[in-house]
Amino acid sequence: FEDEETVEASSESQISSSVGGRKRLFSKELRCMMYGFGDDQNPYTESVDLLEDLVLEFITQMTQKAMEVGRSGRVQVEDILYLVRKDKRKYARVHDLLNMNEELKKARKAFDEVKYAGM
Repeated sequence: FEDEETVEASSESQISSSVGGRKRLFSKELRCMMYGFGDDQNPYTESVDLLEDLVLEFITQMTQKAMEVGRSGRVQVEDILYLVRKDKRKYARVHDLLNMNEELKKARKAFDEVKYAGM
């Protein structure tokens, strides 16, 4: 029975990975997020595809706007912060993620220093 579920899951992921000739980049993560927000553990593929289309459209639009705001041809963190400055929730989330990134960098550096000092 477990082997059948594995076969079904792998064939479903192959189907969702190339719907309409496009590779689905975020389907696994979106499924997990949807489940975390109260959807079924295995949400409809169409729902996941729709959400992925929305996410990709948002990323594309934000990138294009950021390229217009800042130096041409480059997207920098400051450009994204500028674009989300009026949306308090997005701004707070970006700020939290940037702070977490800095903490992770410091932790990795400290870990590497301890690792090399111990040799």
